[in-house]
Amino acid sequence: MDMGQGLTSAWEAVASFAPLLIGFLVVLALGWLISWLVGKAVGKGLHGIGLDRALHRGGVGEYFERSRWGASELCGKIIYYVGLLFTFSFAFNIFGPNPVSTLLNQVIAWIPQGIVALVIVVVTAMIAKAIRNVVSGALGGLSYGRFLANLAAVFVLGLGVIAALNQAGVAQAVTVPVLIAVLATLGGILVVGAGGGLIRPMQERWARWLDVAERETGRMSEESSYQAGKEAAMSRPGAERTGTEEESREGASASGRGPESTP
Repeated sequence: MDMGQGLTSAWEAVASFAPLLIGFLVVLALGWLISWLVGKAVGKGLHGIGLDRALHRGGVGEYFERSRWGASELCGKIIYYVGLLFTFSFAFNIFGPNPVSTLLNQVIAWIPQGIVALVIVVVTAMIAKAIRNVVSGALGGLSYGRFLANLAAVFVLGLGVIAALNQAGVAQAVTVPVLIAVLATLGGILVVGAGGGLIRPMQERWARWLDVAERETGRMSEESSYQAGKEAAMSRPGAERTGTEEESREGASASGRGPESTP
């Protein structure tokens, strides 16, 4: 083996690879800086226009209370990491076709689907929050009102998560059969329970549930009427003075009985 020829080939390989490596590092550094600046600008801009306040009023802000980042800062981080993906893709393309570039291109092509899935989850969470508030406000005086409100919210949120996973193309082989099974189960319960052999047992059960609901609704109405009457009575002129005089008489009678009970 010719030692001189080997050294020449190695030097040519290093000389041809060095510009590619320098270009890779330059693109990586510039891309990181641009991604960081754009992410910071997006986060501060969204916070300035009131994104956090709007999501808090819409009911989604409570999900960020225990989070490390707020909604606007999270959007900025997402922009930052997406920019890094583009940066890595451009940087590795300098070396020509390679498996890393192919993987990064596939991830970048999936990003729009992921953004749509995230929007679906956010909108569904807002709808679930609104439904829970409405149901809880309407049935708050019943013993099972809070349970029904949470159940409705979880059901709506579950549908939103399944729709988001389908949009993102994740676990379609699992989410679609689960959704079909749930809907088929509900349909079967309605068909068998309402039009089949379980009509009479379901009628009796519904009658008991309706009786309980009617009693609790009446009790809630009585309590609200009593509270309204009490507030109206207390708001009358002289009601406060009468209550004070009654308390004074009770105190005087108690002090008058005090020495009699002492031996």
